[in-house]
Amino acid sequence: MEEGAGFGLYVHWPFCQAKCPYCDFNSHVVTGVDQARWARALAGDVARVAGRTGGRHGGRRLTSVFFGGGTPSLMEPETVAAVMDAARAGWVCANDLEVTLEANPTSVEAGRFGGYRDAGVNRVSLGVQALNDSDLKRLGRLHSAAEARAAFDVARRVFDRVSFDLICARQDQTREAWAAELDEALAMAVDHLSLYQLTIEPGTAFAARQEAGKLRGLPDEDLGADLYEMTVERCEAAGLRLYEVSNFARPGAECRHNLLYWSGGDYAGVGPGAHGRLTLDGRRVATEQVSAPGAWLAGVETAERAHEREEEISVSDQVVEYLLMGLRKREGVALSALSALGDAGASVGERAQALKDVGLLEAVSGRMRATPRGRLLLDRLVAELAG
Repeated sequence: MEEGAGFGLYVHWPFCQAKCPYCDFNSHVVTGVDQARWARALAGDVARVAGRTGGRHGGRRLTSVFFGGGTPSLMEPETVAAVMDAARAGWVCANDLEVTLEANPTSVEAGRFGGYRDAGVNRVSLGVQALNDSDLKRLGRLHSAAEARAAFDVARRVFDRVSFDLICARQDQTREAWAAELDEALAMAVDHLSLYQLTIEPGTAFAARQEAGKLRGLPDEDLGADLYEMTVERCEAAGLRLYEVSNFARPGAECRHNLLYWSGGDYAGVGPGAHGRLTLDGRRVATEQVSAPGAWLAGVETAERAHEREEEISVSDQVVEYLLMGLRKREGVALSALSALGDAGASVGERAQALKDVGLLEAVSGRMRATPRGRLLLDRLVAELAG
């Protein structure tokens, strides 16, 4: 949607060693995976989607690939290589193609990092989540804090670009404890951090515990806001600038693939439960692949396209989606992109004035963005702007 947003490929690996109690992603715990079979299926579906989007002669240039999950670091490097070979054969690739893989920070998975690099991965995002063992246990993580630090050191030796995630607003977490943990994280981090507040999603184990009154010690709204403001201040003081609500980076180290999402760019989604957004024959369409791994695999192998659903996105829904994603960015949404959506986009500007008047929105250099106070109320902003 925004000019220069790029074109990306998202690849979903649906398998995990254990289901984290806070996770609502499409992930499944299995005892064994036929890696060769999955490599063929994923590579084959990449080739199919490339053909739908015009392939190497369709005018698209692949700027990013993201392996998410699930736990993509359970993939064999050969599986990653097969997918990357299909992507390079399917599209013209940017010279600086960004290829990110999410990884758990265990010693076993860190041992695969060299193989991932050889397969074409040049950026790793580690799911550290906490830097103390008691909270890691509460979060259902299988690694220790020591393993996380060691895996990070291995990743730094293998890859030029490494990020890691932490979860804040955890049970019984104090301002002082988060400040100390954040300072340690900033001392480790070189160029990028993702810092998420714990949210209790429907259908998760944490949601069931909360419903039963067994999830105690979660911060109230005021403490959550304090922890977030502290996070922004400390990261920016350390040179990692907030560029999206939960992401911080040194200039030039931002995750280009995620920026593509937040800027309304096109991306193909491959793998069980993967979503995509594609412009085809002048229509903006949403794609969603079947979530169940077995059903997905059967659909791909029989070439019936039963594994993927597609729906055209109305202009009004495009406006809502762009606001929902774009206002997460520090720089906000481009007014030119809204204007390109016709009357539905133009009407947003009329509704924005009231939010500007109360200090939740501001206009800067042809863009509309949330103020620091407005970032704490993004759901309200989107609802009021969308009408």
